[in-house]
Amino acid sequence: MSCSYASFSFSSLSIVPSSISVARSRSKFSIQCAVGGTVAEPKVTNAVAEPLLLNAVRGHAVERPPVWLMRQAGRYMKSYQIICEKYPSFRERSENVDLVVEISLQPWKVFKPDGVILFSDILTPLPGMNIPFDIVKGKGPIIFNPLGTVADVDQVREFIPEESVPYVGQALTILRKEVNNEAAVLGFVGAPFTLASYVVEGGSSKHFTKIKRLAFSQPKVLHTLLQKFTTSMVNYIKYQGDKGAQAVQIFDSWATELSPVDFEEFSLPYLKQIVDSVKQTHPHLPLILYASGSGGLLERLPLTGVDVVSLDWTVDMADGRRRLGPDVAVQGNVDPGALFGSKEFITNRINDTVGKAGKNKHILNLGHGIKVGTPEENVAHFFEVAKGIRY
Repeated sequence: MSCSYASFSFSSLSIVPSSISVARSRSKFSIQCAVGGTVAEPKVTNAVAEPLLLNAVRGHAVERPPVWLMRQAGRYMKSYQIICEKYPSFRERSENVDLVVEISLQPWKVFKPDGVILFSDILTPLPGMNIPFDIVKGKGPIIFNPLGTVADVDQVREFIPEESVPYVGQALTILRKEVNNEAAVLGFVGAPFTLASYVVEGGSSKHFTKIKRLAFSQPKVLHTLLQKFTTSMVNYIKYQGDKGAQAVQIFDSWATELSPVDFEEFSLPYLKQIVDSVKQTHPHLPLILYASGSGGLLERLPLTGVDVVSLDWTVDMADGRRRLGPDVAVQGNVDPGALFGSKEFITNRINDTVGKAGKNKHILNLGHGIKVGTPEENVAHFFEVAKGIRY
């Protein structure tokens, strides 16, 4: 990826920490290059009044990186904790239109991020596919009848979001009106292999022995299940786009438990099928792919055709840029643990990430979701610094 700043050009694929930094001056940021002092800010003109995040993804000139955080609405916020006390069931909170809207907007009202993500869960579609589940406090998701046989998979139905989760569409429509294009409204879905892992393992897993036993001893059964999830997630992404989502993030949280050769069989083809199918009818809906621990698979992720690859914090941003290539937008990738540090430490980590990412096609984010117990004042500082950056 080539970045041009006034008359000075450099390749962001060869950026190293010593060659570029983001320095703060009078609450504004400017890019400084070691070989030539401070570079003049580029003039930015956006032809369409679209949210900053969408312009960045599409490669338009932007004055700063858009910023939002994964798990943005959640347990670190006191306002969310109050709602949890009144509505202790996660499914109740995530399947009630009014609550979904209220929770989704909590961080928007306080921090004004550039992306407002729907409050939901990747397992939300499961009941509509004839897979009962619940989310139990302290235990996480519980699949009541884990799948493991041909007969089990045969009982899985195709997901029809209009019938099963109308509250998702209603919430997205309301969010678009509330946010009023001042930020991008984001939807999200789970990737086929990750969803399959949950329903085969019976919930979260440490070793993934059940899904791997199925994959390596009865691959046809797993492929049938993966195809059902693929068709269903295509439906779900399109539905979210039709109801107001301006970008959709695909979480393949457990795909990185696969070796590269197994990723190419059990995850990559289905991710590519999702992207290809969505782009046929929704060519302008950006798709973001996030897989935690993806350093060993990084070169394979752009093969899915997604618009944005979200990096976790274990990958150096400059290395990630080089490995992904110039055509892929990148998201991330500050360590969520950094938000427990001092404000100076947080500032430095933001500067390092933005400096290595360069000015083109970058969405500033964490490399994973916000951790429980993160001080809200540190989240506020993160957004203040991020929104004060100027390329």
